[in-house]
Parts: sequence; C-alpha cells; structure tokens
Amino acid sequence: MAGLAPERRSAPVEVRARGRRLEGYAALFGVRARIGTTDEEIRQGAFAGSLTARQDILALVDHDPSRLLARTRSGTLRLSQDSTGLAFDLDVPDTTEGRDILALAERGDLGGMSFGFDVPPGGESRANGVRQLERVNLHEISIVKAWPAYEGTVVTARSKQAERLMRIAHARLYLEALA
Repeated sequence: MAGLAPERRSAPVEVRARGRRLEGYAALFGVRARIGTTDEEIRQGAFAGSLTARQDILALVDHDPSRLLARTRSGTLRLSQDSTGLAFDLDVPDTTEGRDILALAERGDLGGMSFGFDVPPGGESRANGVRQLERVNLHEISIVKAWPAYEGTVVTARSKQAERLMRIAHARLYLEALA
C-alpha cells in the first residue's frame, strides 16, 4: 500500500539464545492487545501470504533498518507459522549489535519481539469491536529493547529460570483470556 507507513506490533513470545542463534515467536495468534484505543488480534494464518511469496523479510533491532541482524534472502532468518504464531530462528551476526543482543537476551534485559507490516485490502475485519488481522504483508521482525506494544512480551535466554518465567507469562495470558 503505497503512501501508508507500515504498522508495528508486538506479541508475547519466548526467545531462546542457542549459541549464536535466537529462536522463538515474533507474534502469537489469538492474543488480544490494546493498540491506542483499539483492541486487536492476529488471526491464525495471517502471515501465510508473506511466507509463500518468499519476499526478503528482515530481522532488526527496534525497527531500525540500520541495525540489521538477519534476513530471509541470505538464509540467516528463517520464518514459519504454526498454530501458535509466527516462529523465527535467526543466526546472530558476530557484530557489536549482535553480541549486545545476545548478552541482553542472556541477562533477560530485552523488552520483547515486534513486527512491521501493512494490511492489504480485505486483510482485516472487525468483530465485537476487535480489529482482526486476517492477512498482513510482513516486512520485518524486531527485537525490542524497551517497551513492546503488547504487554507481557518476553525475551529471554534459554535457561531453567527463563523457562520458568515463560511458563508464568503463558499462565498469565491464559488466565487473562479466561477473565
């Protein structure tokens, strides 16, 4: 959509550091978020068109294109979707930015994950006052150092403590969904 700025959203995720790789989910399906004055959910399969189009999707830090971590074109970023959400696996570069991100992930200091997108015509609907994202054009995923749009987003290094924190975050989301 020419002329429109890409939208950016975050979702509750777990990111694991494995050697020089990060993996986890950049977005979760069916998780409601408050974006400004609007509630919004990502529907299962929303990223299918972007993934099958094999376009070049970037992995950035804080949505900044000058802070590139990986990209699908080079094979350093791998994306897929399952019933949970948009999964990613990226090879972290041996750069200052890459080393900083790994160190912050291992310490549990990152704010979460996010993604930049636009919505094609007919790619969204509204149900009970909630914006449903049914199809999106994915441009990038981002590691967010501070505050992501969706509360509860978690980025952690792989460890027993990280797994415990992730279970707590998932339990909180489950309980909120029941309320």
